Amino acid sequence: MDALYTAVATANGREGRAVSSDGQIDLPLGFPAALGGNGQGTNPEQLFAAGYAACFASAMGSIARQQKLDVADVSVTAEVSIGKDTDGGFGLSVVMRVELPEHLEGETGRTLLEQTHAYCPYSKATRGNIPVELVIE
Repeated sequence: MDALYTAVATANGREGRAVSSDGQIDLPLGFPAALGGNGQGTNPEQLFAAGYAACFASAMGSIARQQKLDVADVSVTAEVSIGKDTDGGFGLSVVMRVELPEHLEGETGRTLLEQTHAYCPYSKATRGNIPVELVIE
């Protein structure tokens, strides 16, 4: 791969800070209340969900332009879950919820969603590593 852009961020744990090299991100990190934390600060799962949802929506826009489809009213929500793995560690899973406008319902929307999942860099990175469920709403 020939890199077109490289994002750089540094973090010092789930109860520290995450800072990007350009200063655009400078966030306190904290455990969510569901994992025993006080819920103060964001967490890696939220950051991953935001990045995946944004990337997926952009990838869908790219695919749609090639097919002359209007996706201006599409909304993508990524739900990233963390839980115990079978080996005693932790693992992730993702549910991608895509809200499609009426003109993209049915087979057209399902095909667009699957093509997007094949094209999106985040989807490629997760393929075979974590389960990703695609849901049309």
